[in-house]
Amino acid sequence: MDRDELIFQEYKMYAEQKENFIDRNFKTNKFYMVSLFAVLLAMIFTSNVVFMERISAILLFSLMGIAICALWFMNVDSYNILIKIKFANVLEAIEEKLPVRPFSEEYKGIEEFRNKKVFMFSDIQKLVASIAALFFFAVFISEVSPLVMKIVVKITSLITSSQGGI
Repeated sequence: MDRDELIFQEYKMYAEQKENFIDRNFKTNKFYMVSLFAVLLAMIFTSNVVFMERISAILLFSLMGIAICALWFMNVDSYNILIKIKFANVLEAIEEKLPVRPFSEEYKGIEEFRNKKVFMFSDIQKLVASIAALFFFAVFISEVSPLVMKIVVKITSLITSSQGGI
């Protein structure tokens, strides 16, 4: 096997690894979406469940939903960084030794497209994760507010009664 054939085989192998990595990224996104859907269903079916006389299942599941959204958002960033640095840079370096540079040209096209301020798929994923996190946060606040108000009323009544009352 001559040097050019060896370079081409390495390039081909790395390009396949990049595609496998991107496929794994899509599977990870499916996992997060299914997880959020499962948490939402759990919230619906356990809406009347209360632990320790105050903490509702909805409160716990909303916290879980926020955590899943945060992990998903961070995961999107990590995959983007790994794809850009680990794969794109290495493939571009190997392409310099080849007569044709498809990934370099693709990357230039993506950068030009991105400079037009158009949403990319990763931006949409982050948007969905952010909107879902806001939803779960709103549910969390709606569940925590009555608990906080009960504590405030109890503290106020204790203070009032200890001062002789009104």
